[in-house]
Amino acid sequence: MSSSEKDVRLSVGDTELTVSPAHGCRISSLRIGGTELLRQGERYGCFPMVPWCGRMENGQFRNGGVLHRMPLTAPPHAIHGTGRDTAWRTARETGTEASFYYDLAEPWPYPGRVTQTFELAEDSLTLAFGIETYGDSFPAQAGWHPWFRRNLGGQDVRIDFDAAWQEERGEDHLPTGRRIPPLDGPWDDAFGMPDGVDVTLTWPEQLELTVKSRAEWVVVYDEQAEAVCVEPQSGPPNGLNTEPRYVTPIEPLEIAATWSWLRL
Repeated sequence: MSSSEKDVRLSVGDTELTVSPAHGCRISSLRIGGTELLRQGERYGCFPMVPWCGRMENGQFRNGGVLHRMPLTAPPHAIHGTGRDTAWRTARETGTEASFYYDLAEPWPYPGRVTQTFELAEDSLTLAFGIETYGDSFPAQAGWHPWFRRNLGGQDVRIDFDAAWQEERGEDHLPTGRRIPPLDGPWDDAFGMPDGVDVTLTWPEQLELTVKSRAEWVVVYDEQAEAVCVEPQSGPPNGLNTEPRYVTPIEPLEIAATWSWLRL
């Protein structure tokens, strides 16, 4: 795959979005009224988590009786999939919408295609994923890992959400399988929202941004000084092992999320 795909810029009014297909098809910049919302740097912005989200225990998963091993990118685990380290291709861009794709390849053991689309409006951004198989069914997940700046020049951001439960986190950073009442932060934790993800970020007197998705899982990470992460995803961390959702020849995996904002 060529790594020469150029960055794609979408804009509506004074909102500008930059996507870098050559660099894992991540959002490298989202500027609203000239203010950058995402932490800058090659590891940051907002990257895709595909074909799995979060940590995979010991880098291993099964499909039926077959055991597969992934590279240990967060030893002793594998983390966040392979899509963020892959060069994607641009399929279409119109100035306010764009779509990208890549074909699954080693180290992922199953052939298939991942697509990601972006639709920018004056006060919202809609993101969507599709994963389809070219052959055998396989378990997969998809989600987004945005690094929102904690501070936009005023007061620090406030995170508000109402989850049905929190996945108890073990010392190995994986869910133990127990669901507990949501605890106070700081968090590096997965939450269940069976009615859909709904999390609000408020930068007082500046901006309110809501992350919504029909997905039922979100990871909230706010242990860093510079940024906070609100990650809607199609299943929990280690979900390929604990709650597998299969991509089949007749049923792709599809997930969407919308960020909408209001200036305060």
